[in-house]
Amino acid sequence: MSATTDTLFRPFTYKGLSLKNRIVMAPMTRGMAPEGIPAEPNAAYYRRRAEHDVGLILSEGTVIDRPASRNLPGIPFFHGAALDGWKQVIDAVHAAGGKMGPQIWHTGSTRGGEWEPEAPVESPSGLVGPGDPRGVTMSEADIEATIAAFAQAAADAKRLGFDVAEIHGAHGYLIDQFFWSGTNLRSDAWGGPTIEARSRFGIEVVKAVRAAVGPDFPIVMRLSQWKQQDYTVKLASDPAEMERWLQPLVEAGVDILHCSQRRFWEPEFPELDGEAGLNFAGWAKKITGVPTISVGSVGLSGEFLAAFGGAGSEVTPLDKLLTRMEKDEFDLIAVGRALLSDPAWVSKVKAGQADQLKGFAARDLAELV
Repeated sequence: MSATTDTLFRPFTYKGLSLKNRIVMAPMTRGMAPEGIPAEPNAAYYRRRAEHDVGLILSEGTVIDRPASRNLPGIPFFHGAALDGWKQVIDAVHAAGGKMGPQIWHTGSTRGGEWEPEAPVESPSGLVGPGDPRGVTMSEADIEATIAAFAQAAADAKRLGFDVAEIHGAHGYLIDQFFWSGTNLRSDAWGGPTIEARSRFGIEVVKAVRAAVGPDFPIVMRLSQWKQQDYTVKLASDPAEMERWLQPLVEAGVDILHCSQRRFWEPEFPELDGEAGLNFAGWAKKITGVPTISVGSVGLSGEFLAAFGGAGSEVTPLDKLLTRMEKDEFDLIAVGRALLSDPAWVSKVKAGQADQLKGFAARDLAELV
């Protein structure tokens, strides 16, 4: 093991979750589950990452039991007949010595392309972005049923033998549409002028999930400031507002915060602490005291979102990552495109085989490598 990468291969233990290293496979939508049901190719895809020592695998977004909860065909369900497929996945990962959790998701009113679900899409205020109407405004009954569906999915994850469950609350999807003032214009108890007021839906989802899985099953929550609808959005403009957003989620039952940003090395509040300042995950850890996962363009040039436009990426050094990991700015690092293209990325990094790392090619999105 190369001395320069030792920090990535320290074990991690927190609240019953024990990982062999600090590397997480980031959730990446693949859309290759016919009829929403994962099968052997999906199990093999995740198993290959476990065989090459990924510390924790987080699945692509898997949708809860709600009408129009996904925005693309082929996105896997996490309910009904799909659960048998997910049992096949987690058994394959465990047989290879890995740990895994599903990312539990509702895409809200976001667009995935020309495909349209049969039922109307739903969101806090019938908006996909500021001034951009789409679908229906959720009723009180819709909200209650959605919270219950998140809880049921998490309970099923525990029952099937997964090691964690991750709630997707980022990137402009449903939970994030409640957080965001641009898409939550509600005047009832599910909206309001402050981030604390608009966080009620996310908090109630977490509470319901915690009640469903018990006190010891680890809950991860993925959050972001940016939205696919607007990369420049900040839900929290300063650390105090970030605390008012994140601390109630932790108190509701989140164990680990998965803090998504487009480039992990960028400081979240550069005006406060300069270019070498804490990133989103660093601030989240400092504010709440819980472990955090950072993510964003690890090991590759360019960004994941550009890949959907056909952009490739070249291998880049890990120096910036290692420096921050050595300082324990955050606890875990999620790797996306590098692991999508190269199942052996972790074992190559551990063996010091930087010259054998692969870049990312957009064609890799079309198959389960």
